Amino acid sequence: MEQKEIKGEAVPLAQARTWTLRDVMDLMEAWYPASTAEEWDRVGLVLGDPGQTVQRILLAVDPVAATARQAMDSGADLLLTHHPLYLRGTSFLPESDPKGSLVASLVRARVALFAAHTNADAAADGVAQALADLVGLRDTWPLAPAGVDSHGRPIGLGRGGTVEARTLGEFADHVARVLPAGPHGLFVTGDEAAPVRTVVVSGGSGDHFLADARRVGADVYLCADLRHHPASEHVEGGAPALLCGSHWATEWPWLPVLAAKLREAASAAGVSVEVEVSTMVTEPWTCHRRTLGGLQ
Repeated sequence: MEQKEIKGEAVPLAQARTWTLRDVMDLMEAWYPASTAEEWDRVGLVLGDPGQTVQRILLAVDPVAATARQAMDSGADLLLTHHPLYLRGTSFLPESDPKGSLVASLVRARVALFAAHTNADAAADGVAQALADLVGLRDTWPLAPAGVDSHGRPIGLGRGGTVEARTLGEFADHVARVLPAGPHGLFVTGDEAAPVRTVVVSGGSGDHFLADARRVGADVYLCADLRHHPASEHVEGGAPALLCGSHWATEWPWLPVLAAKLREAASAAGVSVEVEVSTMVTEPWTCHRRTLGGLQ
């Protein structure tokens, strides 16, 4: 397949005036190699014919009924998500099961499904970097280095960097303003008057990087899905302060980055492909209530 240089990256391009699903898969493999995914992960083509034509792509965080319906209603040929549909094997796909119903619906509508998960997390311009850029980190580096990509750029899970000097309260307010809105909001722990300079971030569940965030001397660690006991034990041990957003909100910022890459590759190839980013909030929670009950 022909290759063309796009912002310093040689990417494979279709020679025809249309893309196939295989062409999109080749681009994703060039940008987010499956070999960089965690061993437990399941990334790549979930369903679809690699030879089918792709003229419209919907990007979303989650492969759920709502985003599948959005893909079908919009006439998309491909639903490209961050999260895989299955992380463990399955032997049955009855339509009485939510995931079985989703698969059947997409197959009938000829909508392919592709996932880029921890391989997209680790990439030089992946999920972690998108979150770091969103909250204003500078001079970034991987929190858990995993080597370099084909262009010599560092890859790995999480990102660390510096921010303009400010207090924890000011930085928390900034993060709350720039994160995509959802019912979860942003939880904060720490002295809000304390100075903040070094910040580490990880999109999605972040318990496993608490020790790393302390090891690198961060003032703040931003992630999602912190469980009670690991977070409580961390707080007892001191810095860094913790900012806990929602899983969806800390991973969604990568989607516009990917959309821009796909649109640029399509333009360079001379093909007509529409790329839409779903703004549907696919958190399991739908609203937030502040509890006001007294203690007896």
